[in-house]
Amino acid sequence: MKFRRYQIEPQARDALRAVAAREGWLVETTTTLRVGFGGVADTIDLTDLDEPTDAVCLLDAHELVGDEGPTGTGIVAFGSLPFDRNASARLDVARYSITQTRDGEAWVSELDGSPDFRSLLLDVAPALQETQNVRSITYQPTPEEYAHNVALAVEILRRKEIDKVVLARAVLGSVSDPLDPASIAQRLRQREPICTIYSMPTTDGRRFVGASPELLARRHGNQIECHPLAGTIALPPNVAPDDYQNWLLGSTKNLHEHGVLVDDVVTALSGFYDDITVDAEPSIVTLRTVAHLGTWVRGTATSAKAPDALEVLRLLHPTAAVGGIPRASAYELISRLEQHDRGHYAGPVGWLDANGDGEWWVGIRGVMVKGTEFEAWAGAGIVSESDPIAEREETKDKLASVLSSVLVDRV
Repeated sequence: MKFRRYQIEPQARDALRAVAAREGWLVETTTTLRVGFGGVADTIDLTDLDEPTDAVCLLDAHELVGDEGPTGTGIVAFGSLPFDRNASARLDVARYSITQTRDGEAWVSELDGSPDFRSLLLDVAPALQETQNVRSITYQPTPEEYAHNVALAVEILRRKEIDKVVLARAVLGSVSDPLDPASIAQRLRQREPICTIYSMPTTDGRRFVGASPELLARRHGNQIECHPLAGTIALPPNVAPDDYQNWLLGSTKNLHEHGVLVDDVVTALSGFYDDITVDAEPSIVTLRTVAHLGTWVRGTATSAKAPDALEVLRLLHPTAAVGGIPRASAYELISRLEQHDRGHYAGPVGWLDANGDGEWWVGIRGVMVKGTEFEAWAGAGIVSESDPIAEREETKDKLASVLSSVLVDRV
């Protein structure tokens, strides 16, 4: 296949976000709006992340002509991958992909011979759907069962069988009218301005729309950046968050949970990156209803070839932020206690280009939608000091924040 890249005038952001959120691929950071639309031009099978798949070579097999441009503006593959490393997964190359920065620079890459992309943006319906009342709702597991699961996990952690495990629970429900992913993405952009907004098709025919605060990995040449988050406190509405944030910075339990995660990321990267720097102390990442501890981890590979963005995923996913330590033991405990497939929740969402560069976020704070039905997840990091009731309430606050983009009611 031949793709053509050229620079364009900035397009209407709302139209780009809407068309990508509804039927394409959306990744919108605080600085860059990256979208794919117009249908699938090519698909890369990634089933079983443990099996080597050279997505970069597959992308490089396509011809790119036209203007020179920055990384991420050529042939780009988008994807939302499942939490389960062995589950069915894919990356999609869109017929059209547009990258538009906050300062107004914009590029398009399109399948050669395609009609003018602007024709697909002319009649995009605005994202105006309001939140709806819930018609039905189911908790998996129930709040009481979740607290019980946390208590069981704490006993295992106290026996030192596992260092940390993340337990999650889901809310499944329905509303009256078919849900509009573009309206959900628009609300999330307004409510969580520091998060990365995403909307991706899933392998089971739904759309995964969310606002992730957690950068799993950003690969650019021989440079890598990660921003793991762990340790959380709920922020009451209409209250100055300073005291809560100061408490979080001094919480032994949360600092322990966060430290385990950062150490895990550094260990995973150390086999490929010779020069790794880590913030001396965690900082506060403040969202609309919660605050997290976050630490920047940066690495430089001085060897001849740095791992590409897909290889970095193999190294990191799932991190202790959504899985646990040791990885295999934590995954077994998650499977035993949750008893409900996470699907795409807590899997990577992002993009990869033919240079091996890419950006991936942890697929959290999102809702999976199809027609009138929705499913949302929230998890909490469990360590030996965890309190089951406190962890249950943490997931309740996270779920309420996500579902406020869909529902009028608080769940």
